[in-house]
Amino acid sequence: MKLQLDKALSLVALGVLGVLNSAHAAPVYEIVNLDDYDLPLSDSFQGARNGYALGVNANDELVGIIKGKKKLSTSDVEGGVIDVEDGIAKEETITYSITSAIIANNFAFIAAQNGAYGAWKPTFDSINGTTPPSDTSIVNSVDTFYYGINDAGVKVGSMTAPEKKTENTATADVADDYWYYRDYEFRGVAKSGNIEIPLEPPFTKYVKDDKTVELGGWSAATAINNNNLVAGYASIDISKYGSDRVNYCLGTDNTLPLDICVQREQYPNSTGTRNIQYQTRGYVWQIENDVATGTELPLGLTPKADNTLTFTAQALGLNDNGVVVGRSHVYRNNDTDKLRQDAAYWSKDFEGNYQYHWIPMGDSISSSIAYDINDSGILVGSYRSYIQGYLRDKFFVFDTNTPEVAYVTPNDFGSTATDLSSKPKDINNKGQVVGYIETTYDKEKPRPKAGFLYEKSTGEFSNLNNLLTCESKGYEKGADGNWSRHKVEFTDGTGKLLTYNSDILVVEATSINEDGTIVGTAFIRKPSFQLDSKGNIIVGENGMPLFELSGNGNPVTAYVPRMVVLKPASSGEACTVVDENTDNSNYERQGAATLAWLFALPLVWFRRRIR
Repeated sequence: MKLQLDKALSLVALGVLGVLNSAHAAPVYEIVNLDDYDLPLSDSFQGARNGYALGVNANDELVGIIKGKKKLSTSDVEGGVIDVEDGIAKEETITYSITSAIIANNFAFIAAQNGAYGAWKPTFDSINGTTPPSDTSIVNSVDTFYYGINDAGVKVGSMTAPEKKTENTATADVADDYWYYRDYEFRGVAKSGNIEIPLEPPFTKYVKDDKTVELGGWSAATAINNNNLVAGYASIDISKYGSDRVNYCLGTDNTLPLDICVQREQYPNSTGTRNIQYQTRGYVWQIENDVATGTELPLGLTPKADNTLTFTAQALGLNDNGVVVGRSHVYRNNDTDKLRQDAAYWSKDFEGNYQYHWIPMGDSISSSIAYDINDSGILVGSYRSYIQGYLRDKFFVFDTNTPEVAYVTPNDFGSTATDLSSKPKDINNKGQVVGYIETTYDKEKPRPKAGFLYEKSTGEFSNLNNLLTCESKGYEKGADGNWSRHKVEFTDGTGKLLTYNSDILVVEATSINEDGTIVGTAFIRKPSFQLDSKGNIIVGENGMPLFELSGNGNPVTAYVPRMVVLKPASSGEACTVVDENTDNSNYERQGAATLAWLFALPLVWFRRRIR
């Protein structure tokens, strides 16, 4: 009864909040990259499954990540590559092993309004020698990522080192058996035109007595401003336990080659942690004449000389004035019993040195993080706290010009705060904030999410899906003037004509430029395909795939993440059509926080090994 009552109250609350929202004249948006969104065999992502847009500049150029490579090449099906419904088939696992070849699963891409291959067409961009995921003649071992782009078109992100291999001497009578390793797990990179600029961490080698071990360290670039200042984080030392593991590799008990033993210790284990971890700090790199000069940002505390804990900090955003935001370990109010990871910002003092600034958090807040800051010094972030007995993330705004004034938690959909989790990802100089927010009030189930737009000047908070034109939500107008879902028709591998209703849901907004162009991720409804025991798509005699069918013979569909570009509409109005079926259960498997691993330490770059 309690759950039913919660749902009933949720419906009432949503109705009230909808009325409150309607008091403001919100902008109308249209999705401008829907050229082939509803094609079951769309080749939008060039041989990969999922795509996420992460940053856009003032010139309508964006960067993002393609995730998940297909097993069916473009030559197998006429018209393009097949989109598997959730990125990783059940028969596939992500494994990390020194005896397995490294297969990349992440690829950086670019797109632009005036792109060379068409407006907003996702275009593979090579880093560190990678080749397009659609090229099945080469197996990539380098994972690449783009997180930001400035107005000059300089892109920043990270990359892994290419695979190396050496003969596996532990296995007898197998001539082609190898150990696999690489020089570093991930490293920051900037790309200006065709020039790649590595953003190296200060700590890459472990030295003990007369022995030096090349570990590689780690670094990542998360944002770049228009003065070519790059924010990110980097290793400055190794953790205590990490040094113990390297010493084991150097010792007589180790029977593996040194490089292979070190690689095994650097891989994440079944719990997602690594034996070799690093003391990690927020970092900035200034790029001049295609050369990067790095500067460490101070930690939020000063560890004692004998302290063996691993302390971390990350820089995640910055403005054109060089103020950097992110998070850092800190002893709240200098109380060593209150070690937390909290939102922070770094700004230069009169001598030109970066100083750490804590954003004060109360005892009820377990952690916090800052994502971005605009040129006026308005910072956006989120904190984690218990609300009505559940841990939730809440979006906050903080003015660095008045640090003595506490942060503000905007009311998301009405005049009072709710328990909906929300996270901002970007703020422009007009005070417009984008991110994602939960959309239902269920207590015991995963909640679907939607991209949001917040106008600081008015306090207006909008679900982006409620600002879209009907066409941008998958509707079309009939001859009678009424709107209905666009029906996608296709012929499957048995020759049967099947149909399903199109659907588009913006689940996360990650970046907004000064003109109001928003990029992020939408779930596009796509059909699911039958797979064999090895995870390969089953193709019929006509060369087309076999679709999964429900008990009544209709195609089974699911949401697939796709890059999305939203622009303020020059005409038209926000869609008011209400679907009869509002079940959003398919959201649960995908989630909107797809990119949460960007802010996790240690970072685990997903690679897929096909068994």
